Amino acid sequence: MRKPRKRFALLAIAVLATTGALAACSTGGSDSESTDGGGSADAIKIGLLLPESKTTRYESFDRPLFEDKLTSLGDYEIVYANADQDAAKQQQQAESALTEGVKVLVLDPVDGAAAASIAEAAAAQDVPVVSYDRLIKSDKVDYYISFDNEQVGVLQGTALVDRLQQDGTTTGMIMINGSPTDANAAEFKKGAHSVIDGSGIPILAEYDTPDWSPDKAQEWAAGQITQFGPEISGVYAANDGTAGGAIAAMKAAGVTPWPPVTGQDAELAAIQRIVAGDQYMTVYKAIKLEAEKAAEVADQLAQGETPEPDTTFQDVPSTLLTPVVVTIDNIQDTVIDDGFYTVDEICTDEYADACAAAGLQ
Repeated sequence: MRKPRKRFALLAIAVLATTGALAACSTGGSDSESTDGGGSADAIKIGLLLPESKTTRYESFDRPLFEDKLTSLGDYEIVYANADQDAAKQQQQAESALTEGVKVLVLDPVDGAAAASIAEAAAAQDVPVVSYDRLIKSDKVDYYISFDNEQVGVLQGTALVDRLQQDGTTTGMIMINGSPTDANAAEFKKGAHSVIDGSGIPILAEYDTPDWSPDKAQEWAAGQITQFGPEISGVYAANDGTAGGAIAAMKAAGVTPWPPVTGQDAELAAIQRIVAGDQYMTVYKAIKLEAEKAAEVADQLAQGETPEPDTTFQDVPSTLLTPVVVTIDNIQDTVIDDGFYTVDEICTDEYADACAAAGLQ
């Protein structure tokens, strides 16, 4: 197992002094930007590279939570970029961040295998890499922060199977998995299959959704509805975006009776769909804990310290947080009580009556 590298703060400051003239501005052609958290001219630069913006969590939660925590820990400047689900673009953004002189790179890869070259380039410059949310397939990764992703799939599969068996509607299900380039998607799929395969409920068809695209999920689901019709008694959707696509397809087709649909990420639209009865469940991952832990680890690595892991995953020192199932019954106890959303955000006029029925008003 590769050990994190130790460096000294004085050395980091000396190196930064030679690059202090670099302006905190966007880097041409890479869509990166520097966020000055009140730092001085000698602020330590930390790179934060996120994979896409179709999933609302990254821009709405991961980025601001990480930035707020890191800048509360010291004199830091965040060099940020979002790859818009383009691995080649992320490679360019990483090269740009390294050129700007980041001292730690926090990377959520578009493609875990392709991002190995980013980790290797960072290691060649003695820049530690924190693999954030998705695992980079490289032995040059210093720390991994995510959730127990196989357990996410287990929770989804268990919730769906239990609901179908409870309702006595076990004619069959369709499975809408995540992106084939996302290592996490494979873990979700593995966990879900570990429950579904032994349930006796047939899988009518299965699809790996390119780029986690809701539009592609909707298009595929529409074809399955045409083919299987009322045989579809349940829909496994790996995240809330693909769940939204499947639900749109079913509404367009006038599907009845309405099958339970799974999800993940606890997006606001998904919570509202759960309140309205369109989506059965989602998996809530405490992104605040994840983002703040990433900031703490980045701070430790930037100061030449060795973060203490909670566990290891594929020989990488790791922190794996615990996911939670959210249904209509525990919205208040999870996303509301944690401050993830307020009642007012969820219960807009369109959902006011459903919220009242659910006791959220």
